[in-house]
Amino acid sequence: MKYDLTGFDSYLQKLVEEGKYPGVSVTIRGPEGIVFDKGYGKRSVKRDTDVDTDTIFGVASMSKSMVGLACCILHVEGKMSIYDPIKKFFPSFKIPGIPDECITVDMMMQHRATIPPMEPLEWSIAMNSIERDSKWYRHMLATAPNKMDDIQQIIDYISKGDYVPLGMPGEYMSYSNEGYAILSYIVDKASGTTLEEFLKERVFEPIGMTRSILDYDCSEAKQIADGNITSLFEMIDGKLLEDDNWSVLPPFRGCACVKSTSRDMSAYYKCLGDKGMWKGKQVIPAEAVELMVGNRFPVSVEPYYCCGLDKRKIKDMVVCEHSGGLHGVSSHGGFTDNGYSMAVLCNAGDYDMDPFIWGCYSFVNGWDYTKPLRWAEPAGTEFSMPEALCGDFLVKEGVPTHTIVRYEDGKLKAKYGETEVELLHCGGTVFAAVREGDPNKRVSTFKFFLREGKAWAVRCYTRFYQRVE
Repeated sequence: MKYDLTGFDSYLQKLVEEGKYPGVSVTIRGPEGIVFDKGYGKRSVKRDTDVDTDTIFGVASMSKSMVGLACCILHVEGKMSIYDPIKKFFPSFKIPGIPDECITVDMMMQHRATIPPMEPLEWSIAMNSIERDSKWYRHMLATAPNKMDDIQQIIDYISKGDYVPLGMPGEYMSYSNEGYAILSYIVDKASGTTLEEFLKERVFEPIGMTRSILDYDCSEAKQIADGNITSLFEMIDGKLLEDDNWSVLPPFRGCACVKSTSRDMSAYYKCLGDKGMWKGKQVIPAEAVELMVGNRFPVSVEPYYCCGLDKRKIKDMVVCEHSGGLHGVSSHGGFTDNGYSMAVLCNAGDYDMDPFIWGCYSFVNGWDYTKPLRWAEPAGTEFSMPEALCGDFLVKEGVPTHTIVRYEDGKLKAKYGETEVELLHCGGTVFAAVREGDPNKRVSTFKFFLREGKAWAVRCYTRFYQRVE
């Protein structure tokens, strides 16, 4: 295939400049090898150093698929079963009101273990990292029951049960960092080594990911970087601030603590897309990849979370993908069923990586890479029961945040955190949440869940907000 390298490069450069991204690294691989590979912007403004595709970034939640892969490898090798209950590995673990046998490794990998969004990850970051003063930071310090620096503290918090579970395991997908923290330690127990060593020996080294490592405080990443590691940026009050204060969240190591490059991550995804093959060798069991993202999971336009990766259909192509975000990290990557992989890494937190990854998908297919590839778009229809969706919905991940839905002047609207949005019907109970007065500015995608004629929850992207009276 003939690729529009010049046009795509110009498009990415424009995204970086117009969005004021400090630094971005992009690598795309195809059947013939690397087809696009470029860094944009700075890894440090203070030191005036440029990003390239060997620059080490954080990948944040892109780490989760590696934990899922590790569990699937251990299952295939008979060292554990993904259908084992969590209680087998952590006897004190329980979710109040849910049978122990139903809360399995598999359910936890799919974020379907009934655990709603909760505070421990945010507490862990605040209590163990160097943080700037903020409303969030003060709230975390004031509410944290402990340092959240040990997995048993997470087990104890979940088992105490100060929350309402989300139905029965398997019913609903709600993103759970705590679940993947627990899975990281299950890999330790089942493998007889640490997750860090397992990934190094079974994933990074076989794929040649020489600039990738799982470490909780970035000290080892700095050692292998040979100076080519990014600083971290945040936009605060209109100013781009730079530091080197990596988030430290000890028990959440497998959730968010891999450091890597766009070249290495694209190689990882290419290996998964090729069912564990790398340079003619079967370096990861094909059965493990199949268990992780294969035919046991449905293929649809709406993303379905498998074992550490979302799976969805875009036009006639199937994509397995994941994004990530932390202080100084915004990331996205994945692979397609037509032989491509891609990784996009940015050194600033809370920056939108969707246009970059959508551009990558379109670039390899010859589509218009300036067009969004969202799974839900407004249909121009009116929802038949708008009053059923109205109410106050709460999430307690970090600072408690409300989504308050109302129906006024014939329109569904919401206050989503501090942002006023209008809800545009996409079909079923799915809505595009767009900034009020600007229908082209998507803020989130809402999916409502109804029971007895009234919404009891709304999932905003991947987080469940439950109704409060």
